[in-house]
Amino acid sequence: MNIFLEELSLHHPKDYILMICDKAPCHREGVLRMPGNIKLLHLLPHCPEINPSENMWDEMREKFFTNLVFDSMDAVEDNLEKAMIYYDKNKEIVKPITGFKWISHYV
Repeated sequence: MNIFLEELSLHHPKDYILMICDKAPCHREGVLRMPGNIKLLHLLPHCPEINPSENMWDEMREKFFTNLVFDSMDAVEDNLEKAMIYYDKNKEIVKPITGFKWISHYV
């Protein structure tokens, strides 16, 4: 998670990022090295239906992982990286999938 946060911060240095996440042990600020331009907002426990990333994972699985078998975890990571680059370049796809009305309260 620290590598992800660092990369996200480096790719968006002029943006302030409010990252919504669950309370998994690896998502706690005390465990993470938080870049200055990222803040975490933790969801209520046991509420996947309000987690925008769940919808994004559904989208990604449908578009990039349907009916595929990978030879290694490296191959899975390579495919995941392709998906993330695609969504980074096509933000208009991401916004309606993750833009829950309650989120706009914090933005």
